[in-house]
Amino acid sequence: MGNRIYNILFHTHTVSGIVISVALYVIFFTGSFSFFRDEIANWQRGHHVSQEDAIVTSMDSLLTHISKEYNLLGRDVEISHYYNERSVNVNLGASKDSLASEEDQTRGFFYLDTSDKSKRDYVGSYHLGEFLYRLHFLDQIPYPYGRYLAGLVAFFFLFAILTGILVHWNKIVSNFYVFRPWAKIKAMWTDAHTALGVIGFPFQFVYAVTGAFFLLKGILMLPLVAGLYDGDQNQLFEDLEYNHPEYSYRNEKLDQSIRLDPLIANLKEEWQDFKVTEAHIFNYGDTNMHVVLSGHMGYSTKLNGLGHRIYKIADGSIVEEKMPITNNSYLDGVKNMMFRLHFGDYAGNGLRLISFILGLVSCFVILSGIMIWLVARDKKNIPEKRRKFNHQVANIYMAICLTLYPVTALEFIVVKFAEEVNRTFLYRTYFPIWLVATLFFIFKKDIGFTNKWTLLSGSILALMVPIANGIASGNWMWVSYNNGHHHILLIDLLWMVLGLITLWVALFKLKEPIPNKNTVKS
Repeated sequence: MGNRIYNILFHTHTVSGIVISVALYVIFFTGSFSFFRDEIANWQRGHHVSQEDAIVTSMDSLLTHISKEYNLLGRDVEISHYYNERSVNVNLGASKDSLASEEDQTRGFFYLDTSDKSKRDYVGSYHLGEFLYRLHFLDQIPYPYGRYLAGLVAFFFLFAILTGILVHWNKIVSNFYVFRPWAKIKAMWTDAHTALGVIGFPFQFVYAVTGAFFLLKGILMLPLVAGLYDGDQNQLFEDLEYNHPEYSYRNEKLDQSIRLDPLIANLKEEWQDFKVTEAHIFNYGDTNMHVVLSGHMGYSTKLNGLGHRIYKIADGSIVEEKMPITNNSYLDGVKNMMFRLHFGDYAGNGLRLISFILGLVSCFVILSGIMIWLVARDKKNIPEKRRKFNHQVANIYMAICLTLYPVTALEFIVVKFAEEVNRTFLYRTYFPIWLVATLFFIFKKDIGFTNKWTLLSGSILALMVPIANGIASGNWMWVSYNNGHHHILLIDLLWMVLGLITLWVALFKLKEPIPNKNTVKS
């Protein structure tokens, strides 16, 4: 590689990395916890989920309960289960019945708890797991700007990791084994950045590609819609198999009882290990009523086993089916594998724990990159004004990033003692606390102090999370273990182990402060 190409790649890596570093840190830190989104929800609410990735409650009992409050005649009804929580999503279309009241001609959406049958809207059902999941693609910024910003960060992150690998390519093997903790501070940060960057490269590459794909696909599809589909977006969705089929409403009442449970039982008997995640009913109570039962095979049976079957309720006949074992297309593989790779949910808790660790490792790579950038520009030949500015930038960056740890741990404690937790509550507690903590460390103007005390305070708060859970709900770790509440136990153990590790680092591995001799004085 020539010097000119090397310099271009090096500066591209440096500039792209430092520009996106803060947003990227937020994405990776909150994204690491998002691997356990559902466990956090069940931990917060004290819920136990017996089976994952499927609707396990009687579909007929759910419809019976919904019909007590809503007139379902002539409606399209969709009941789906996307997350491993007790609740299912209920989406009600407007009634097509010509004699339907004005109330029945309105749509409805809510979450229905399959255990106590309580009903909540989106804001009321919001929990800490959902909050962190949304924050990891900046969804709190008004739609679609936050998602597009996160998509651009993922796109430029792809540039950063590819240019980083190319820059270190000639010495990638030898440098991987080099770590000089007693050398100059720049050498220490560089060694850590290089070694951990190489270790996490496959993980980071997958998440850069899939993240950019999910968040920028709306923009990427615009030329496709305009060029190949003459602006017909609906036709594109139909070709991508996102749209449901359509069945006309005959306005003739079905003269028989509606039972879906036998159809589901029959489907599961024919397709062993098939998990029903969605039931979409067309023209409820009409002679032309149809139901689509959709789902997937267990990942231990087949990783990409999407399937569905459409029944006509009047005679119980099968109108259409896609068998999950044999009929998966290339399109199914692309769509499903993007999700599976990004969510890391196809190999149980083991893979998610590994992904969680690699996500936090990526956070350290980002922080070490900031410190390399700062130390490389803290030289006597650089004007004092520029050196002060660089320190200001690094100080702000580190304060924003490092305070996420104690603030997140504190929020886990807060939600256990709050009377009601919803989206408004989380917004009004998490972001103000984060802002105050960030401003405190920014005005302190000491990166070493920020590093030590965010780790120390975060460690103490992390160790208090399982204690807070035990006091507030009685779900002490040994109680959760004895009762088989593995989701609750997992979150407590996660925080306890994380707190112990960071406490050890804060007390025994941060003996020497980060040099801060050029800190700006007020």
